[in-house]
Amino acid sequence: MSGAGAVVLLVDDEPSILSALRRSLRREGWEILTAASGEEGFALLAEREVALVVSDQKMPGMSGMTFLAGVGEYAPAARRVLLTGWPEMLSQAELKAARIDAVLPKPWEDEQLKTTLRGLVEGLSG
Repeated sequence: MSGAGAVVLLVDDEPSILSALRRSLRREGWEILTAASGEEGFALLAEREVALVVSDQKMPGMSGMTFLAGVGEYAPAARRVLLTGWPEMLSQAELKAARIDAVLPKPWEDEQLKTTLRGLVEGLSG
Protein backbone atom coordinates (compact mmCIF):
# COMPACT_ATOMS: atom_id res chain seq x y z
CA MET A 1 0.00 0.00 0.00
CA SER A 2 1.52 3.35 -0.94
CA GLY A 3 1.36 6.40 1.28
CA ALA A 4 -1.02 8.30 -0.99
CA GLY A 5 -4.56 7.01 -0.77
CA ALA A 6 -3.93 5.11 2.47
CA VAL A 7 -6.90 4.78 4.80
CA VAL A 8 -6.35 6.29 8.24
CA LEU A 9 -8.73 5.76 11.17
CA LEU A 10 -8.89 8.43 13.88
CA VAL A 11 -10.58 7.49 17.17
CA ASP A 12 -11.45 10.05 19.86
CA ASP A 13 -14.56 10.66 21.93
CA GLU A 14 -14.32 14.43 21.43
CA PRO A 15 -15.70 15.68 18.08
CA SER A 16 -13.52 18.83 18.27
CA ILE A 17 -10.36 16.69 18.52
CA LEU A 18 -11.44 14.56 15.54
CA SER A 19 -12.05 17.76 13.54
CA ALA A 20 -8.64 19.18 14.53
CA LEU A 21 -6.88 15.93 13.56
CA ARG A 22 -8.72 15.82 10.24
CA ARG A 23 -7.73 19.46 9.58
CA SER A 24 -4.08 18.70 10.42
CA LEU A 25 -4.00 15.76 7.99
CA ARG A 26 -6.19 17.08 5.15
CA ARG A 27 -3.33 17.61 2.69
CA GLU A 28 -1.70 14.21 3.15
CA GLY A 29 -3.74 12.49 0.42
CA TRP A 30 -5.14 9.90 2.80
CA GLU A 31 -8.74 8.81 3.21
CA ILE A 32 -9.67 9.74 6.77
CA LEU A 33 -12.24 7.74 8.75
CA THR A 34 -13.35 8.83 12.21
CA ALA A 35 -14.88 7.02 15.16
CA ALA A 36 -16.11 8.39 18.49
CA SER A 37 -15.35 5.21 20.47
CA GLY A 38 -13.38 1.98 20.38
CA GLU A 39 -16.55 0.06 19.55
CA GLU A 40 -17.23 2.36 16.59
CA GLY A 41 -13.61 1.96 15.53
CA PHE A 42 -13.89 -1.85 15.55
CA ALA A 43 -17.05 -1.61 13.40
CA LEU A 44 -15.17 0.46 10.80
CA LEU A 45 -12.19 -1.91 10.90
CA ALA A 46 -14.54 -4.83 10.20
CA GLU A 47 -15.69 -3.07 7.01
CA ARG A 48 -12.55 -1.37 5.67
CA GLU A 49 -8.87 -2.09 5.13
CA VAL A 50 -7.00 0.48 7.21
CA ALA A 51 -3.28 1.29 7.06
CA LEU A 52 -2.99 3.40 10.21
CA VAL A 53 -5.02 3.81 13.39
CA VAL A 54 -4.62 6.83 15.69
CA SER A 55 -6.45 6.66 19.02
CA ASP A 56 -6.82 8.84 22.07
CA GLN A 57 -5.90 7.05 25.30
CA LYS A 58 -8.57 8.42 27.63
CA MET A 59 -12.05 7.58 26.35
CA PRO A 60 -15.16 6.36 28.17
CA GLY A 61 -15.89 2.65 27.92
CA MET A 62 -12.57 1.53 26.44
CA SER A 63 -9.10 3.05 26.70
CA GLY A 64 -7.05 3.72 23.62
CA MET A 65 -4.52 1.12 24.77
CA THR A 66 -7.25 -1.53 24.95
CA PHE A 67 -8.66 -0.48 21.59
CA LEU A 68 -5.27 -0.50 19.85
CA ALA A 69 -4.45 -3.91 21.34
CA GLY A 70 -7.65 -5.22 19.67
CA VAL A 71 -6.90 -3.65 16.27
CA GLY A 72 -4.79 -6.67 15.30
CA GLU A 73 -7.89 -8.87 15.14
CA TYR A 74 -9.22 -6.73 12.29
CA ALA A 75 -6.13 -5.22 10.71
CA PRO A 76 -2.95 -7.06 11.73
CA ALA A 77 -0.73 -4.98 9.43
CA ALA A 78 -2.13 -1.60 10.49
CA ARG A 79 0.27 0.72 12.27
CA ARG A 80 -0.93 2.04 15.63
CA VAL A 81 -0.47 5.43 17.27
CA LEU A 82 -1.62 6.45 20.74
CA LEU A 83 -2.40 10.09 21.61
CA THR A 84 -2.18 10.90 25.30
CA GLY A 85 -1.83 13.84 27.63
CA TRP A 86 0.21 11.64 29.98
CA PRO A 87 2.82 9.73 27.93
CA GLU A 88 5.05 9.29 30.98
CA MET A 89 2.32 7.18 32.65
CA LEU A 90 2.64 4.40 30.04
CA SER A 91 5.01 1.49 30.43
CA GLN A 92 7.08 0.18 27.55
CA ALA A 93 5.73 -3.31 28.29
CA GLU A 94 2.13 -2.10 27.85
CA LEU A 95 2.99 -0.35 24.59
CA LYS A 96 4.80 -3.41 23.25
CA ALA A 97 1.94 -5.74 24.24
CA ALA A 98 -0.55 -3.53 22.38
CA ARG A 99 1.83 -3.32 19.37
CA ILE A 100 1.76 0.47 19.48
CA ASP A 101 4.21 1.97 16.97
CA ALA A 102 4.28 5.52 18.33
CA VAL A 103 3.01 7.63 21.22
CA LEU A 104 2.30 11.30 20.58
CA PRO A 105 1.51 13.96 23.15
CA LYS A 106 -1.89 15.56 23.37
CA PRO A 107 -2.06 18.38 22.51
CA TRP A 108 0.11 17.53 19.53
CA GLU A 109 2.29 19.66 17.29
CA ASP A 110 1.09 19.45 13.68
CA GLU A 111 4.53 18.88 12.16
CA GLN A 112 5.41 16.13 14.63
CA LEU A 113 2.03 14.48 14.02
CA LYS A 114 2.37 14.60 10.23
CA THR A 115 6.01 13.49 10.19
CA THR A 116 5.31 10.53 12.50
CA LEU A 117 2.21 9.39 10.61
CA ARG A 118 3.84 9.86 7.20
CA GLY A 119 6.77 7.71 8.26
CA LEU A 120 4.49 4.93 9.49
CA VAL A 121 2.30 4.95 6.38
CA GLU A 122 5.26 5.09 4.00
CA GLY A 123 6.91 2.24 5.93
CA LEU A 124 3.97 0.01 4.99
CA SER A 125 4.74 0.33 1.28
CA GLY A 126 8.47 -0.27 1.67
